[in-house]
Amino acid sequence: MAAATTRIRAAVVGTGGIVSGSHLPALRAHADRVDLVAGVDVDEGRLEAFRARAAEPDGTGPGCTVTGYTDLAAMLEAERPDLVLIGTPPSLHREQTAAALRAGAWVLCEKPLCLTLAEYDEIAAAEKPDGGPYASVVFQHRYGSGAVHARELLTSGDLGKPLVAHCQTTWHRDTDYYAVPWRGRWDSEGGGPSMGHGIHQMDLLLHLLGDWTEVRAMAGRLVHDVESEDVSTALVRFAGGTMATVVNSVLSPDEVSRIRIDCADATVELTHLYGHTNDDWVYTPAPHTRDAADRIAHWRTPAADLPSSHAAQLGVVLDAMRDGVRPPGSGPDARRTMEFLAALYKSAFTGRPVQAGEIVPGDPYYDAMHGNHPDWAPATAAASSAASAKEQ
Repeated sequence: MAAATTRIRAAVVGTGGIVSGSHLPALRAHADRVDLVAGVDVDEGRLEAFRARAAEPDGTGPGCTVTGYTDLAAMLEAERPDLVLIGTPPSLHREQTAAALRAGAWVLCEKPLCLTLAEYDEIAAAEKPDGGPYASVVFQHRYGSGAVHARELLTSGDLGKPLVAHCQTTWHRDTDYYAVPWRGRWDSEGGGPSMGHGIHQMDLLLHLLGDWTEVRAMAGRLVHDVESEDVSTALVRFAGGTMATVVNSVLSPDEVSRIRIDCADATVELTHLYGHTNDDWVYTPAPHTRDAADRIAHWRTPAADLPSSHAAQLGVVLDAMRDGVRPPGSGPDARRTMEFLAALYKSAFTGRPVQAGEIVPGDPYYDAMHGNHPDWAPATAAASSAASAKEQ
């Protein structure tokens, strides 16, 4: 990568809504140390619209000149970027991430980083373990100041031992949402609301509570005519003894994202939808807590109010690049979340509990989240893959 004293040269792959709406503002927020130099998209009209938007000045500073490419390999060869941000459909992530890593670029990729544990391990093999480049997953909810503060309180024992937790992603998606060809398909999206929506809250839950040891789950297709699930539930046991419930849904008219952790001395609860600030975190002391007013004031006062966002996570990635260290949200840290998802699906489709470390090469759920289960495996995998390729 570029020396710490030079500016970071960044490129984006995929120029649709998530890149235009989230990654571009994040790059602008860090314009003091990163330059967006290139964009890649197979849709030339979408690419040109993105280049025009990037060139426009906004409240954070002047616009930038972005060179457009319709081929990732050509961009990597011509531009040699230090950082590649990927916002394409999930089925393309593994190949694009590995290509960027092999070209010497660090990667920040939208969730999920890939579709299976097997693909995750392929990406890990393309990293260079001593100083990078590394591939990180966009899990922006970890990086808001409220989440950073809550994790510090939980890991320090300030709230007492975590005992019971709830993790809820209950959203609503209609049939028009699933009219996009790659959605709701195993070979192109990797799963339903567990993989595509609840993954953010579940990753934050694991980030707050640490290693999980056992999952017991159910999944169902209750409304939508799709390959994957439209609702899932799970019971989870953590290494520290905490027991949790998890619900993921795209069937819920009253949309909410929520995490609640009941500890021995306090309850901490986060309620939001697509992002949080400090005010979204609520701390309630246990009846026996002494000096409750002082402790609440401490619990509710992070050093700053940094909303969870792509910009917040990008800052952490840029710091890691500067220091030549692995960023959070990558390596074994992010793999834990992917393994949890595989275990949730395996438990749901086999009807039995799944232990951490159980899903290894040779297990059907290592190579496919549906595990080739006859009631869940896609009947038209080739058609599904072809549809996803058209949607870059």
